[in-house]
Amino acid sequence: MKVKIKSWHAVAAWKWDLGDNDTCTICMTSFESPCPSCKLPGDDCPPVEGNCSHFFHLHCIYKWLNSGNEKCPLDREPWSEKVRMRNNNN
Repeated sequence: MKVKIKSWHAVAAWKWDLGDNDTCTICMTSFESPCPSCKLPGDDCPPVEGNCSHFFHLHCIYKWLNSGNEKCPLDREPWSEKVRMRNNNN
């Protein structure tokens, strides 16, 4: 007996790997939701981590930095984005 599939709907879920950080402290929105500048969550609105280990939406921290602030909004240390090396073995 053969089975024909008439339609198929794939379902997927994802979550940012941010440890205990779940909210951008600039816009107070969950990282699972987009920042106020975006319409949809995902790769266009990623969270970024500073060398101080604080996370913010990409657009939120750049808006903060472009308004004349050069320091992390939480600890007032000079802001620099943490560079993560990708492991291509996964």
